[in-house]
Amino acid sequence: MSRKKMRIVFMGTPSIALPVLYRLAGENTIVAVYTRQDAPAGRGRELSMSPVKRAAEELELEVFQPKSFRQEGVIDGFRELQPDAAVVAAYGKILPAELLKIPPLGCINVHFSLLPAYRGASPVAGAIIGGDKFTGISVMLMDPGMDTGPVLAQSSIPVFDHDNTLTLGERLSRLAPGMISEVLPAWASGEIQPRPQDNSRATYSGIIEKEAGRIDWSEPAVRIWRKSRAYYPWPGIFTTWQGRTVKILEAVPVALEITGELGRVIEVENGGVKAGIVTGEGVLGLKTLQLEGKKAVSTSEFLRGYRNFTGTVLPT
Repeated sequence: MSRKKMRIVFMGTPSIALPVLYRLAGENTIVAVYTRQDAPAGRGRELSMSPVKRAAEELELEVFQPKSFRQEGVIDGFRELQPDAAVVAAYGKILPAELLKIPPLGCINVHFSLLPAYRGASPVAGAIIGGDKFTGISVMLMDPGMDTGPVLAQSSIPVFDHDNTLTLGERLSRLAPGMISEVLPAWASGEIQPRPQDNSRATYSGIIEKEAGRIDWSEPAVRIWRKSRAYYPWPGIFTTWQGRTVKILEAVPVALEITGELGRVIEVENGGVKAGIVTGEGVLGLKTLQLEGKKAVSTSEFLRGYRNFTGTVLPT
């Protein structure tokens, strides 16, 4: 038996939201798509539309890009769409309480963590930095708080040592469509009982700024390694040497009992790793580096070109 199509407003911005949008468009009626405003991008700083806007235009869906929900007429315009529900996936804006009350089935958020862990803007990076063995998708009913609403469903996947924010986010984005496809009709028919979150177990992951990628060598090598994965593709992790930025594109923690000056570059012979940096706990083995203005190269190639790199002390 085919189920009744719902009137859905979709709200999202980055590419990880696209699988949910495509699934909803195939099973329901998308009455409108809300996404962030076009923003300057690239060296030319030309205005660029979000991946969700681009997909919405390809699907011939109406697109709204309000700068703020406080603008006159924005909430009234949302109400005139008469949605049964709004589905939110990495939209990047906080929805006001007045708007949350408009759809009969509420506003449903597809959050990329196992709530109440990693509420906030960067849950995928948060799980990697936290060293979590598992993360997942939480489909939740939104309330005025920051990812504090009751959970309708959750599903988990493992976090692998080779995962970074890009690869883990893509795997989570493939998990999300099936979940929202099951949750929406079950929620509409009263088959799901929302489960309140345990606020005492809540953790948070805020907006990542570029400076977060600057390496503090007093941190353990394992944590710096996790940050290298969590901050890929942006902002990456970096330090400075001779007044130029050095990006560490690939690294691995090396279990060496070495005490020395934090940030000192040392020779290492460990599983193909030729150099490492002394940290607050252990050594960060270097695999791929990129000096400002140069291409990315293996550590071996970097050391051949810059022999005085070994022995130097990088700033903390």
